Amino acid sequence: MKKPSSKIREEIARLQDQLKQAETREAERIGRVALKAGLGEIEIDEAELQAAFEETAKRFRGGEGSASGKKDVGDGRAASGSFTAQSLGADAGGTDEA
Repeated sequence: MKKPSSKIREEIARLQDQLKQAETREAERIGRVALKAGLGEIEIDEAELQAAFEETAKRFRGGEGSASGKKDVGDGRAASGSFTAQSLGADAGGTDEA
């Protein structure tokens, strides 16, 4: 049996609300971690900060970053925070190292 378009719209609206709530929770979590790591005190362009976050995300997804992908995993506190701070300082000038 096919759903009427009004029911589909209601479902879409409900799912969009769930998505917004999930994104808010994720943003608050990442924000708390970033502040604990001292990122709130660093003056950096938003585009550069986003690039550093993307590089960090790539590292934890198994892409580029640490050689083995296992270094500094530990409990995720000091090691991850120091990596992020190092990335911001080291990569702010560019990522074209030879």
